[in-house]
Amino acid sequence: MEVSSTEALKQLIGKHAFEAVYLYTPMCGTCQVASKMIDLVEKLPQSFHFTRSNLNYLPQFAEEQSIESVPCLILFKDGVEQERIYAFQSVPFLYETLNKFADS
Repeated sequence: MEVSSTEALKQLIGKHAFEAVYLYTPMCGTCQVASKMIDLVEKLPQSFHFTRSNLNYLPQFAEEQSIESVPCLILFKDGVEQERIYAFQSVPFLYETLNKFADS
């Protein structure tokens, strides 16, 4: 799901028990690779709801969350940030990280 407003993003974070927020910018080459990795992880069995957001449209969210760079994956459990990933090492790494929080 693609979200382009801070308010809509905050609502989704509060709505789902497990929310993975993927932040990117369209001109970022690393983000394009990370997007393909996220596509694969989304298709694997796991508990997270995925939301994608172009950070160019979310300056307020970026400031509130102190986003350092893109790509960025923020994992929320019950509306509380659990982990923030800037280095998308591999699909298995992302999948294992998601499952770590879903199992706890």
